[in-house]
Amino acid sequence: MDRREFLASSVTAGLGTMAHADGQPGGGGEAAAEVYELRHYHLRVGPMVDRMHEYLKNVSIPAHGRAGVKTVGAFTPQFGPDSPSIFFLLAYPSIEDFMALDSRLSADAEYKKAAESHAALPASDPAYVRVDSQLMQAVPFMKRIEVPAAASGNKPRVFELRTYESHSKRANRLKLDMFGTLGELAIFRRTGLAPVFFANNLVGQRLPSLTYMLVFDDLAAREKNWGSFVGDPEWKTLSQKPGYTDPEIVSNITSVILRPTAYSQI
Repeated sequence: MDRREFLASSVTAGLGTMAHADGQPGGGGEAAAEVYELRHYHLRVGPMVDRMHEYLKNVSIPAHGRAGVKTVGAFTPQFGPDSPSIFFLLAYPSIEDFMALDSRLSADAEYKKAAESHAALPASDPAYVRVDSQLMQAVPFMKRIEVPAAASGNKPRVFELRTYESHSKRANRLKLDMFGTLGELAIFRRTGLAPVFFANNLVGQRLPSLTYMLVFDDLAAREKNWGSFVGDPEWKTLSQKPGYTDPEIVSNITSVILRPTAYSQI
């Protein structure tokens, strides 16, 4: 059993017993929530950057599409972590599709031929410096990615990727309850904070945590809409609910502002 199979098997076992934010167990009769893989490619200034973008655009995304990954986002940081780098978001229909990715790519002759020069790069001039990866499951109150309309035609837009860390799994579940059952996500939508995805982190750094992505027309819209949310009376009441305040259930918040690449599907 290779690393991906072991990882996916472990996650599958966990999904079968995990209580979701709406109180329903995983694996019910309804359609399964998507599984997301977020890769963060760390690059070096120079030819590596353009070469990696060309590979992702012309080789990786088409091959992932043939392998069943129908939605792929590719972003570069505008504010946040080190640059240059690329955030690469893959939406799998199920954990089984995540498990099957390597075998599907290995059986794809077109991909193997197109990727040969990329795979053959030497250690002295690698494709990328390193890649970090996290595995997430979409939450019951938002089981699918919502691709923004502006993605069609690559219209202007910016994204905010936010991660909320908690000090315990119980606190993490309470924050998910807050977004779902208690209506924080509904307040988001009403005040102009448009979600792309919401997910609970299964494998990665700084667990337990959840990650979500928002989309805005521009940075001015981000400032305006966050201001509307923070000043919303319903949010003010909810944020002060005993047992659900940030000091009780959130230990750290990380935010990254991202720009979509020209070839991003999100």
